[in-house]
Order: sequence, then structure tokens, then C-alpha cells
Amino acid sequence: MNDFLTDSRFKDIVPFSSRICLSSPTMHGDEQKWVDEAIRTNWVSTVGENINEVEKMTAEIINRKYAVALSAGTAALHLGIKLVGEKLYGQPKIGHGTLEGRKVFVSDMTFDATVNPIAYEGGEAVFIDTEYDTWNIDPIALEKAFELYPDVRVIVVAHLYGTPGKIDEIRAIADMHDALIVEDAAESLGATYKGIQTGNFGAASIISYNGNKILTGSSGGMFLTDKIEDANKIRKWSTQSREDAAWYQHEEMGYNYRMSNIIAGIVRGQLPYLNEHIVQKKQIYERYKEGLADLPVKMNPYDEINSEPNFWMSCMTIDEESMCQQVRGEKDSLYLTEPGKSCPTEILSALSAFNAEGRPIWKPMHMQPLYRMTPFITADGNGRGRTNAYISESGTDVGADIFNRGLCLPSDNKMKPEEQNIIIDIIHRCFL
Repeated sequence: MNDFLTDSRFKDIVPFSSRICLSSPTMHGDEQKWVDEAIRTNWVSTVGENINEVEKMTAEIINRKYAVALSAGTAALHLGIKLVGEKLYGQPKIGHGTLEGRKVFVSDMTFDATVNPIAYEGGEAVFIDTEYDTWNIDPIALEKAFELYPDVRVIVVAHLYGTPGKIDEIRAIADMHDALIVEDAAESLGATYKGIQTGNFGAASIISYNGNKILTGSSGGMFLTDKIEDANKIRKWSTQSREDAAWYQHEEMGYNYRMSNIIAGIVRGQLPYLNEHIVQKKQIYERYKEGLADLPVKMNPYDEINSEPNFWMSCMTIDEESMCQQVRGEKDSLYLTEPGKSCPTEILSALSAFNAEGRPIWKPMHMQPLYRMTPFITADGNGRGRTNAYISESGTDVGADIFNRGLCLPSDNKMKPEEQNIIIDIIHRCFL
């Protein structure tokens, strides 16, 4: 393993005295006020003024009629997927999910929280490959998926790293097949597509207030809808589906998924700073883009005509011809240093040695051990079983390629420009 601190390529670079984080919470002081208010008034459970205000403020910011505050973005996704499944297939028996025996199309390059709720509801994910333009669902692959599985009625769409996907094309395909979209906007709060914020494009949409997101409550999420009956149903399910009776009475399966009033206090203090955080994140992205322009790398792309990301995470890929040899197992990775070349493993190791945090790109879901036998569709059709003893692998696998050549750069909005310049210098030296 390379000792970067003694490597002559990195001479005179000193480790950061304080760790440069990938994307840590940024507090402003208002959060403490609302948390203290919840404690002072003894509203510390899953009801209270902070929750009411956060739901109202979030709905107004995103321009949806209703927002329901939940314990996590994953909880919001689970209930959103359950809701859509019940709309399509009816109420299931106790102990069974609304998607039992059904296939669901879902983004392949994403965190597994996007995918697991499909399994919670008994469904089978069918992973749709990524496209290079935005790193999101490839509409061509989605059309291929409907050719193979024409009965699918649910599509779960994630906006990767705060960048909107090709929503118009995806919605046109969904409408053609009478399918409903569940929109995972967990990472893209404040991002827009044709002037409309993400969180507006699904029959059910969600955002996340997890600790590393552009705004945070330390945890928490929101379900978004324009239908009061859907908002009411999610509120009911999220509070154990208690009926309007003096005693505890239940006619439906419920969950303990409501946001706490304390968490809501943190979110309430964060929400006024959304635009400020987006500006800071964009400045980080632009500094990387300018500072790395002379290297054989590319920043994570977006549709500059139709969309404006929230720039939550700055990422890059290394040009294929400039990749040094790299091998990844299930937990470990190895590489060989080559002059003029580098790879994600080397760059991430170098950053870590100097006390800065980077991360690999999301490993595509079709490559995960948990989902290795699950259907995967590319722009060429079925992405599984494309080889045999006599034919080498052919066809595209965009997600695997981006994962192999890509990495997430330190994107913390508290990072100073001079600190970012040192990170850019470290990356340059990896290519010496």
C-alpha cells in the first residue's frame, strides 16, 4: 500500500489539521431555537408546531400542496411505494405487500434505500441502466424494459447526486404504458427541471433530511403529493394506522414512521438556508471544474439547457485511457501506480492520507450481492447472461463503467477555497 505522506509526488503537502468532510451538516443557530422551543413546551414526540411548520414550509418551497413529515426518506419511499401499489393492485392481506408478485422498474445507480422498499412490499426490482448525460435512468433502456416486461406499472426514479434525470422522456414512456412514477428526490432538494423543482414529478414523491443532505434534520424525510386523500393516508399509516376511537383500534397495517418534533425543529431552522447552500455547493462544483480542466477527467454532467442541479455532490470520472490498473473485490481494492494515469482507488487513498474524505460512486444495484440475480436492462436489452464460453461480454453497462472510473469529491460547503485548492493539487499529483 502506498505511503502518500512519503511519496515524492506529494512533497510539501501537509495533512489537513481538521478533516475535510464529504458533506457534513451545516448548522446556522436557528436550529437550536426551535429544538429548545420543543423541549421548553414539552412537545418532543411526533406532534407539535415544528412538524406543522416544516410540512407547510417544505410544501411551499417545492410547490406541492401537501407534505407529510416522516422519520426518514426511506420511510417516505416505503409508504409512497406502498400507496402506489395499493392504488394499482388493491389492499393486500395482512403480512403481504402491495407489490407481491409484481415487477417494478427502478434506477440502477442509486443508494439501496431507493430499492429496498420495493422488497418491503414483496415486489421484484428490475434495474434500469444509467445514461451518461445525467447519470440517471436511461429512457432508451426504460423503453427496452417495457418491451420485455409490458405489464409493469410502477417506475421508481432517483435524481442522482442532486441532478435531475430526463423527466419529460421518462414521463412520456410511463404515460404510454399507464405506469405511475415514484420520485426519489432524496438528494435533489432545490434542483429544477425546466424551472420546476424535483419533488413535483411523481404520483408519489419524497425528499430526505438525512445528516449528509443539502439540508438536514440529522434524519427525517418528506412525502409530497397534491392529493389530500394521499397525504391523509400516509399520515395514518405513519402513526400505526390508529382509527378515530377512544381506544387503540386498527383496521390497516401501520408503521411508526412519523417525524419527531425535535428533528422537525432542526429542519425548521435549516429550511431558510436552502438557496444559500445551493450557491455554496455550486461554487465548489465550479472550482473543481476549473481546477481539474487540464486533467483527463470529467465532472458529473447535467442538462445545462433544461435543468439546474442543487450540486449536492461534486463527482468526477477519469477518462478510460488515463485509468491505471484497478481491481475491486467485494470489500477491498488494488491498483498499480502508472505515470500519467490514476484511478479512483488511488485518488481516494491519497485524499484520505491527507485527511480529506472522498467516496466511490454508488455501486450500481445490479452489481450488489443482494440483487445479483435480479433483472437488469440496458439500452441493448437484457443486461444479464450476455456471455458464454465462446463469446466475450458485449453490450453497454453504463452504471458499471461510471462506478469503475468515478468518485465523489469532498463537497462540504464549509470547505474553504484554499482547502479545495489543496485537494485539487493532490488530485493533479496522482497523475504524475
